[in-house]
Amino acid sequence: MNKTTIGILIITLVVGLGFWWSRQGESNSSANQPTETNEQTSQVTLVSPQKFAQLAQETNAFIVDVHTPEQTHIPGTDAVIAYDQIQENIAKLPEDKSTPILVYCRSGSMSERASKEIAKLGYTHVYDLEGGTNAYKEQQVSVQLWPEKHDLGTVIYGDVATTSFTLTNYTPLPLKVTRVSTSCGCTKANVEKEELGAYESTIVNVSFDPAVHKDDTDLGDLTRTIYVETDNPNYTDLETMITATVVKKD
Repeated sequence: MNKTTIGILIITLVVGLGFWWSRQGESNSSANQPTETNEQTSQVTLVSPQKFAQLAQETNAFIVDVHTPEQTHIPGTDAVIAYDQIQENIAKLPEDKSTPILVYCRSGSMSERASKEIAKLGYTHVYDLEGGTNAYKEQQVSVQLWPEKHDLGTVIYGDVATTSFTLTNYTPLPLKVTRVSTSCGCTKANVEKEELGAYESTIVNVSFDPAVHKDDTDLGDLTRTIYVETDNPNYTDLETMITATVVKKD
């Protein structure tokens, strides 16, 4: 075999190896592509306590506590779902996948996992509270009566409708409820617990009896207000409302 033939064989071998390595690179690149796509479609935004509080003020925001065991919830929480049971509780989440979903736990580890699961369900605006409630408590202090309003729907004159609200002492100091009242005798309210520790909640039970006055003053579309007074100088007067449409049976 002469030198020319040997040279041709060497060149052919080098070119062949180069082509093989090129194909391997393309194959690896293709294999990695779906992972990038999944990350883009399952994006979760990690937000600070300040940003989380701002987002929570949006009227369509949906707040989820995923911590186990159950803890005192951030005021305004809409659902409590264990971080490892998201798939089993899809019905508790909003149908509209564009709804902002705000997720939190105590330290951030459980909410990280839960946020990814929620994003995989197709929700496009998922926010994870950085540092969990441990960080949130240091920067966000409040006493809240939630929800701000509850619609009883249609109430038949003569029936008594009931509902409840949550009073949360989201401060590091104890709280005492000093007075509970309503705007009308047709509405009664009471708290299950008058003294709350730091970061503790209680239930405010409300009943509405439109026939209490024995006349037609409580017919039609009505709004009644519930007042709660506390000994916290920064949150002395809290209030919430019930609405109803009262009708008489034919």
